[in-house]
Amino acid sequence: MKKEEMTEEIIFTYDNFYEKKNHGNLEYPVMVYFVDLYKSYMHSVRWHWHEEMEIMIINSGRVEVLTDDNTCILEPGQCMIINQNVMHSFQSIDGSNCTYYSLVFHPDFLFGHTNSNMRTQFLLPVQSFAILKTMVLEEKNPWHASMLDVLNEVIAVNLTKNFGYEIATKGYLCQFWAILLNHLPLTSEMAQRPQISLDEQRVKQAMLFIRLHHAEPLTLDDIAESIPVSKSECCRCFKRTIQMTPFEYLMKYRIFEASKKILDDKKTNSISELALSVGFNNISYFNKLFKRYLGCTPTEYRGRIAEAAATTGTGPFNIPLL
Repeated sequence: MKKEEMTEEIIFTYDNFYEKKNHGNLEYPVMVYFVDLYKSYMHSVRWHWHEEMEIMIINSGRVEVLTDDNTCILEPGQCMIINQNVMHSFQSIDGSNCTYYSLVFHPDFLFGHTNSNMRTQFLLPVQSFAILKTMVLEEKNPWHASMLDVLNEVIAVNLTKNFGYEIATKGYLCQFWAILLNHLPLTSEMAQRPQISLDEQRVKQAMLFIRLHHAEPLTLDDIAESIPVSKSECCRCFKRTIQMTPFEYLMKYRIFEASKKILDDKKTNSISELALSVGFNNISYFNKLFKRYLGCTPTEYRGRIAEAAATTGTGPFNIPLL
């Protein structure tokens, strides 16, 4: 695939956690993205989950993929399948350059929206986390290589978009699904809906609570009560699931919201007003965290937005906020 043939797509809605963005449309729920983590917010894609299956194929560099119960480092020549509704996050290693293709599609594209024998026999087993939560594909493994070949064809036809690419995509994805089914340890008992861990359910609920109330003076008690569990159990759930405390997550989310406000705000609100709008009442602490996470102060960040817009028409550092 030639570099000049590649169209870079930016994913804007990872801040929804539960991602409600339509990848494609109802008739064609398939999208291919090219993501450069070096140009993304904090060189990462934040924690989120969605109803679609996601397949990422590493193009260059190394990326760390985190789920609620696992961490994996991927390199060029590797690919990861992430099942539906699995909470996940991506980050480049040591902030270095890393690019990958992301193929996001809803299995309903292959099996329809109504209950049928096809769904029961071929879809429900794969939806079970007992069989497949995530899976790494390696070029050196023969049957993995055959799936990678098919996935690369999907990416190619969706980038060129020649007439009939939708039909070709469905054919390739059916081929991919058949290879996958033939190598999974399927049993009749596993043909059931995925079971999400209690930790993951709690953290997802707490993350949504933080999204709605981050600008308020939240305490650990507030976050724990939103689940509801004790403060200590709330901290353990977060640590076991996303390897950070609820407070750390809240601070990162507030700084993310502040950077978005700077990017989106056409006015020149003061830094103190900005800090208060995302839940900080200590301006020096806000500046300290902003610099820790983004490597510059809010004032410097705003200046670089103006400079970038004037010269390239893009955001700060040419960074899309994923």
